[in-house]
Amino acid sequence: PPRPGRRRHLLRRGRLLRPPRGEAGRQRVAEIKKAYYKLSLKHHPDKNPDPESRALFVKVANAYEILKDEETREKYDYAVAHPEEFFYNTAQYYRAYYGYKTDTRSVLIGLLLIVSAFQYINQLTSYSQAIESVKQTPAYRNRLKALEFERTGGISSKKKGNKPMDKKVEDELRNEVDLQIQGVQKPSVWNLCGVQLILLPYLIGKVVHLCCLFGKFVGFGDTG
Repeated sequence: PPRPGRRRHLLRRGRLLRPPRGEAGRQRVAEIKKAYYKLSLKHHPDKNPDPESRALFVKVANAYEILKDEETREKYDYAVAHPEEFFYNTAQYYRAYYGYKTDTRSVLIGLLLIVSAFQYINQLTSYSQAIESVKQTPAYRNRLKALEFERTGGISSKKKGNKPMDKKVEDELRNEVDLQIQGVQKPSVWNLCGVQLILLPYLIGKVVHLCCLFGKFVGFGDTG
């Protein structure tokens, strides 16, 4: 066990000293944890409202985060030995302190949602542009007039005195024509990569089930 007062030697001007490597380093890390716990009880802002204690607690906490992990200590030593590599050291810092705190699953789900949203917006935009382009063609207008002729029982707009088509009737006719446009697929959530990825296990299971049924059917036919 550490001798009385040994923890004090782990501190120098409010900073935790770097432990050595090997077995001695592991023992020193255990002592550092004890020293950190003792200092946190004394200088934590909830325990001590003194501004100087708060500043000391921040320094001790930062030092502890560096010294408690061997990989982090090595990166810290490299940053001290190579201060000219500022950008690399900064990247290593953010990776060490923020990278491991981020849940990979949450990142993947968020990325999948963003990609699916952009995919749906792209489908909706492409569909709207295709519909507007088709509506400008003579074939579309002729089809619209033909449907109007069918709806009115053969009474053309000329016999009605060239009165404008009723807005409701026009919308119904346009919707009917929209359904008959070939080569244009309406946006659907079932086509999004996120939904397809969720349904992938179900589809795989369904294919495996069908293959098993087919195998049993073929085997039954061979025995017959």
